[in-house]
Amino acid sequence: MALLFLGSTDTSRYPSDRKKFLRPYHKDGLLVEKVTFRDDDRTTWRSFRKEEGNEVEKLQQFLMNSGFLTSRMNIGVFDYATQSAVRLFQEYVRTIDEEGDKTVVPDGFVGSGTMKHINRWIAQNKVCSWGPMSSPSQEYKDWFKLLEKAKTFYTSNPGPILKHVNSLSKTYSTRKVKDWKFNQDEIHLIGIRRNQDKAVHDRENDDIFILLVNGQVFKFWGSTDPSARMAGRKDEPFLVEGQHDYRFGWHKIWKESKIYKAGKPNIATGVLVLRDWDNDNSLSPKDLDITDNNGKALGIHVNNSINIHWSGMGSTNFSAGCQVISGKSYINNHNQVIDCSKFASRSYGDLTTSAKKTKGAYNMLADMVICYTKPGVNNFLYTLGREESLDIDSSFGANYAKNALDKMTGG
Repeated sequence: MALLFLGSTDTSRYPSDRKKFLRPYHKDGLLVEKVTFRDDDRTTWRSFRKEEGNEVEKLQQFLMNSGFLTSRMNIGVFDYATQSAVRLFQEYVRTIDEEGDKTVVPDGFVGSGTMKHINRWIAQNKVCSWGPMSSPSQEYKDWFKLLEKAKTFYTSNPGPILKHVNSLSKTYSTRKVKDWKFNQDEIHLIGIRRNQDKAVHDRENDDIFILLVNGQVFKFWGSTDPSARMAGRKDEPFLVEGQHDYRFGWHKIWKESKIYKAGKPNIATGVLVLRDWDNDNSLSPKDLDITDNNGKALGIHVNNSINIHWSGMGSTNFSAGCQVISGKSYINNHNQVIDCSKFASRSYGDLTTSAKKTKGAYNMLADMVICYTKPGVNNFLYTLGREESLDIDSSFGANYAKNALDKMTGG
């Protein structure tokens, strides 16, 4: 069998209009006019390539049967969802599968090594534990209990920033507290902001992210706050706490050498931010009180570039206001720390066809969102809260975030 990867297409499934085929995925920047796939771990473009027989379709059927892909819209085309599902399978073989191989690199290429494991799974009729589950974990249920409690609490006690959000006539991809929703049949990403009121110029990757998917909990780390150095300005934007609608999209959309998959505000106008108007390199209600030369409060406004994206290995905060996630490590649904440092790239420089690095743990998060969203759904909910909000439920407590961060970083 030929090597299968992004762009491989069963001959009978070759699209007559490639741009139309890619249109649902290429909505941003330079991608709109492209007729090739973006392989962002190799910073290259992949053409549709005809493959004899129906090898891609058989691969996709395996990925669905084994629980790595919930639906197939593009049968016979190795598209972005297929690439993500292959990487999830490879990661599962690397980290969970008792007969797996810890040396496997989740790169989305299906060669003889990956096929060996696929054939073994088919023979054993194996199904992964990451797919849809009928019985959610206790931690998963605890998270939804906390989220509902948080909505109740902040409805009655919104605080200055949320109170300001609630007063606005338009909030775009940001939701007012009354509109927060926490359905367990949807994917939720939670950001836990720490030390946001600490005045520092170079903010660390000291926040955590919780992915709630298919009844399970996965944890990642990075930053919800901008580094003043990365922002290159005095009034760097902080995403306001609360719930926001995001979708599958792309980051660095005007720079061909750096475009990669990321979460983008579902409404193109953007999400709400509060800038560091008093220039103390921190976020606080004081920023709401700063006025312009005419005495008008500068306040909260909409920003269309606050994406959810990669932050290298986490040694540097890549954020200029975006929510950024380290590729170095994560905690899986079995509460195990998974190290990705052997193949995770520190920067764009290693994302080449020769270096063969990946975005590590960040890919794990992005791939789960891509593979497990419901058919016809292209968005997910991102809820950003502060560390102290974890005290609302006794199952957590404020130390929950620090303990998870220390576990992932070895702190």
